[in-house]
Amino acid sequence: MADIEVESTCEEGYTVESVINGEWQLVVDALSEEGPSANEVLAADYASCYIPAFRVAADKHGYDDIGEVTVEVAADLDEDDDLEAIDFHIEVEESLGGDEQDIVELGEEICHVHSALREELHADISIESGV
Repeated sequence: MADIEVESTCEEGYTVESVINGEWQLVVDALSEEGPSANEVLAADYASCYIPAFRVAADKHGYDDIGEVTVEVAADLDEDDDLEAIDFHIEVEESLGGDEQDIVELGEEICHVHSALREELHADISIESGV
């Protein structure tokens, strides 16, 4: 048995309904009419994976409660609607005392989506702590 099992169905048009591990439903629409597009889902998934990885990285640097973490994602598409660039702007409620860049880099190492993307799509990350 695979670790992840997805059944995806497209009855017509460009909307795909997926059931993930027999439990979770996800609608993805290439035209963004009935749900987010695959590129939009990927951008959100990247941030959704990176934030917990960032929290683990902060904890490993001695910051056990960093408060609220917000990631604003900006993704650019090329002329073929392929993802060309992804930028993260991270705001962290608590101060990280100058360890921001080390925590960002460790978060990248921990994040599964970051590891799965080709290098030119790794997020360009800016960060503010103590906001």
